[in-house]
Amino acid sequence: MTTWRKYVLLQIPGGIVTAALLAGLHRWMELPLWAAVSLFLCYVAKDFFLYPFLRRAYETNSTTVIEQLVGVRGKATESLDPQGYVEVRGELWQANAAPGNQPIPPGARIRVQAARDMTLIVTRDEQNSDKDNSKDKHD
Repeated sequence: MTTWRKYVLLQIPGGIVTAALLAGLHRWMELPLWAAVSLFLCYVAKDFFLYPFLRRAYETNSTTVIEQLVGVRGKATESLDPQGYVEVRGELWQANAAPGNQPIPPGARIRVQAARDMTLIVTRDEQNSDKDNSKDKHD
């Protein structure tokens, strides 16, 4: 089922309740028919307007926040031998050095290779480390 179809189907119960409420207001509170219809159309328009902002919440194949970090670069905040903490996108994450890698020193650039539960699996980002080292040599 497409995300759009799922979103529309999940909006139907709210539309039915809104239509019933507006019909009741029209009948018992003498709400003009044009006002009830206008309010219902505003309710439906709201759903169309919000869809782009809510679409990801309705996707069934969406990844978790931690899975979205795979491939992202960061920095080791402490030695990873094999466990420690890294900073990725301004957040502190628990991390393990990937199996077979040597310990990663504090301050080293890292790249996220995988995520297991709430722990990142990282390797040293040699590409950025070489740039950092050459920058230090010129200063």
